[in-house]
Amino acid sequence: MTKAPTVLALARDLAAGRTSSRELIERALAAITDPKGEGSRAFVYVDADGARAAADAQDALRKAGYVLSPLAGLPVSIKDLFDVAGQQTRAAAKVLSDRPPASADATVVARLRRAGAVLIGRTNMTEFAFSGVGINPHFGTPGNPRDRARIPGGSSSGAAVSVADGMALIGVGTDTGGSVRIPAALCGLAGFKPTARRIPLDGLLPLSTTLDSVGPIARSIACCIIADAIMAGDVPHVPDAVAIAEQRFLIPTNYVLEKLDAEVATAFERACAAIARTGARLVKRAIPEFDELPEVNAKGGFPAAEAFAWHAPLLAARAQDYDPRVRVRIERGRGMLAADYLRLRDERRRLIASFNERLSPFDALLMPTVAKVAPPITAFAEDAEFARLNAIILRNPMAMNFLDGCAATVPIEQPDALPAGLSVVGPQGSDARVLQVALAVEAALRP
Repeated sequence: MTKAPTVLALARDLAAGRTSSRELIERALAAITDPKGEGSRAFVYVDADGARAAADAQDALRKAGYVLSPLAGLPVSIKDLFDVAGQQTRAAAKVLSDRPPASADATVVARLRRAGAVLIGRTNMTEFAFSGVGINPHFGTPGNPRDRARIPGGSSSGAAVSVADGMALIGVGTDTGGSVRIPAALCGLAGFKPTARRIPLDGLLPLSTTLDSVGPIARSIACCIIADAIMAGDVPHVPDAVAIAEQRFLIPTNYVLEKLDAEVATAFERACAAIARTGARLVKRAIPEFDELPEVNAKGGFPAAEAFAWHAPLLAARAQDYDPRVRVRIERGRGMLAADYLRLRDERRRLIASFNERLSPFDALLMPTVAKVAPPITAFAEDAEFARLNAIILRNPMAMNFLDGCAATVPIEQPDALPAGLSVVGPQGSDARVLQVALAVEAALRP
């Protein structure tokens, strides 16, 4: 795990007077504007004046004895999908360049403000959040923090790079098919995808209204717990980790373990061995629900149908302004019949019920977050290779979105290796438990 400051560590520094919110914000802004850094590609908008004013306000409140939450006074980045009053919500898309500023904050944004978080800017992303790669032809592609020639993962690319490069403590992203967990895993960070609908989606430009969820990218699971609680409207509190030696984990033997990069397979095996040494029980079994997913989603799934419904008027007027690789995925929804959509919805309900029952004897399922380490950006030059790589990057995390699970990812790579992630997965509604288990897993794997 990285030794860089966490939310709780900086909250202690603020409480002890060792730093101030204004100092932290100036540090973050300096990282964003560093000409040698990735700030110009990680952010599509930086609210430097607003962030400084908010930092000064939090310092004044703290001096008067008011601390709104552990996030109070800390820099937080917001993915360019969320409405922030007075700012454009463009989803990093050229076609929305003339969209009027939002008139009100999304609920998630409003809750972060009430918790004292300092919103430092809007992060870059895959256009309309429709790929797991993170490449954006309009605003540039932020380089992976471990190797700038490699992809950061997507769609919340700028969110992950903002955290990894010290431009924010929390990157707020969305996760429809892995868009929080993929960049977190490929950039050596922690991330959390909650059960869909647990966190309000109003004020969010949708990709798939069925699968969209909101989650944090951060340096530790404890950081994710704090941000997740605030966004869910709960009291931010980091619970004690469970006793990992008492846990029973399910390890899939199919689908999510197929075609892994050697680095990912080695890291996953090493992590499972370390967890087993604690006394935890690891049970290996096939997950039949996973094997059904490709056929069930063969016509494009919920994202294609629901994205096309939203985009149809824009496509009719300005199709040429879309990233062609995003447009072709959206337009798959054009051919989906109402009967196809209703069958898809019914199949999803069936598979969720079956998956939940299969997980019921276990405390969590463990699997590689992404099958690959971050490929070079140049590997995506050809459309066919882009499609192939995007599909394998999305495969593992997408399974959890379709099955409405909740999942936390923790880094498992060796210090000199490219990042890889381990997902701690639970059935829908088990968010609190999954995060407690993830705390224990993170501690067991910490070097």
